[in-house]
Amino acid sequence: MKITSFNPLIVTNDAEKAIKLFEELGFEKRHSITVTSTSGNDVTSVRMKDAGGFYVDVAQVDSMQRDITLIRMNVDNFEEAYEYFKARGFKNSSGDATVDSRTNRSAMMISPSGFAFDLCQHIKEA
Repeated sequence: MKITSFNPLIVTNDAEKAIKLFEELGFEKRHSITVTSTSGNDVTSVRMKDAGGFYVDVAQVDSMQRDITLIRMNVDNFEEAYEYFKARGFKNSSGDATVDSRTNRSAMMISPSGFAFDLCQHIKEA
C-alpha cells in the first residue's frame, strides 16, 4: 500500500461557510464531486489548494449534527489498506459500507484511541 496524498478533510452540514473561509485564506476550488453513499446519503466534496501546494477538502453531509475534521488518506490500493487498518483495530464508521463512485472509493476509519481518517482510493478513468 502506498499513500498518494494526505490532507485535512472537513465534514460539515454547511460546506459553503467553510469553503468561503478557506477562499479568504487563499485556497481555490480545484474540483468537486457528488456521490451517494451505500447508506443512501448524498456527499458533495470540494477539493481546494493554495499557492503553497497545501490541500484541504470540504464535504457537505446534510445529516451532520456538528462539524468533524478528519485526515484524508488517499492510497493506491483501497482493499489492502482497509484490511491493514482493520487488523490494527480500526473500525469503519459505517460497518462495512463504503462511499463509491466511478472515480473514488472511501470509508471513514476510526482508530481504537478515537482519531479518524477518510481512507480513500482515487480511481483513474481508463
